[in-house]
Amino acid sequence: MSIFLIMMASACGTDSDKENRIVKDNKKTVEEATEEAKPEKMIIWEEKGKAEALKPVIEGFEKEYGIKVVHEELEIAEEMHDRLRRDGPIGNGKAPDVVTFSHRQVGQLVKEGLIQEVKVEDEVIDAFHESSIRAEMYQDKVFGLPKSVNTSVLIYNKKILSKAPETMNDLYKISKKLRKEKAYGFHAEWNGFHDAYGVMAGMGSYVFNDKNGNFNPSDIGLNDKHAIKAAAYIQKWYKANLIPKGDGAAIEKLYSQGELASFLGDANSFSGKRETGMAPLPELPNGKPMKSFLEVKGWHVTAFTKHPYWSTKLVEYLTSDEQAIQRYETTGDFPPNKSFSHNKLIKENERAQALSIQLQYAEPVPNIPEMNKVWRPMDSAMNRITMENAKPKRALDEAVKAIKKE
Repeated sequence: MSIFLIMMASACGTDSDKENRIVKDNKKTVEEATEEAKPEKMIIWEEKGKAEALKPVIEGFEKEYGIKVVHEELEIAEEMHDRLRRDGPIGNGKAPDVVTFSHRQVGQLVKEGLIQEVKVEDEVIDAFHESSIRAEMYQDKVFGLPKSVNTSVLIYNKKILSKAPETMNDLYKISKKLRKEKAYGFHAEWNGFHDAYGVMAGMGSYVFNDKNGNFNPSDIGLNDKHAIKAAAYIQKWYKANLIPKGDGAAIEKLYSQGELASFLGDANSFSGKRETGMAPLPELPNGKPMKSFLEVKGWHVTAFTKHPYWSTKLVEYLTSDEQAIQRYETTGDFPPNKSFSHNKLIKENERAQALSIQLQYAEPVPNIPEMNKVWRPMDSAMNRITMENAKPKRALDEAVKAIKKE
């Protein structure tokens, strides 16, 4: 089935239903421009290394609306958060109107009162894939518009594998065969929770029960029967000595030397190597797609702006279909816009094709603050299951108990 048929089928199915529900549940009252005076200047904070892509967009906005936009580059994870805490409340003219953050930070930013709800028309929301909007939601409200998405894909050496394995059963057989030749067929950091969750979710488990963007932190599914079955499946690979050990540098070396046929990795990995192929993650033994965590970066209106209407206009402009394509061509950041699914740039790029398909099965990392309590216990549990042969049920029960205790 071609990628375009796959994407069309997805759009006509449950994703479309979910998106319609989000639109209905989040009706926005948009202020008229006449209610807010046009500012002379606005400030935007962009992540480091992305200014070149931002400059032509800013120039276009300035030309269309007659508002000067000043930008500054900051490290996105901590520096931007710390600066917003510091400069925002002071009101000394240094606070930004628009900022960019990972969707993982949205819940905490809202709780701290640093960003505000983004009020836009329904057709604006409808321009994005449902999962990317869901990532920007907190307590039934949309707090940003997505600018880029990323998730894990299967990265493989075309010199070893003529085509990407479609199922994990196929990959298991390949791995068994390659071990006889002192090589490896596959690597995933299943000794950590991030990669392991794709198997768990694909087999029916979940982190927090999610009702249309409302995560229930007291309803944790990481030790249910599906998670236990997934952990046992992962353990099977380690018991058979099919997963190479070592840090990222060691795994990269194995792959580069032709001693590792494939690995689960970020879609930006090895994108420039000619002999490297990329594909969606293989189907699990239960016949379901392997899922993955979705990472979203978005544009957000700060709580400190004196120009919420025009700040929202800027966010809309930054995330429009036209600007999303321009950003992709400049930075390689994959757009969350639906229109991009039918763009010729996808057909011409193997990485884009792999991402387009896998994004259908990617789930946003929960953006509530309670997610921070999950990583350490679950990383520990998966490490014990894979490296120490711990019983999956016991290890996962202990992990969930620790999460609830924190």
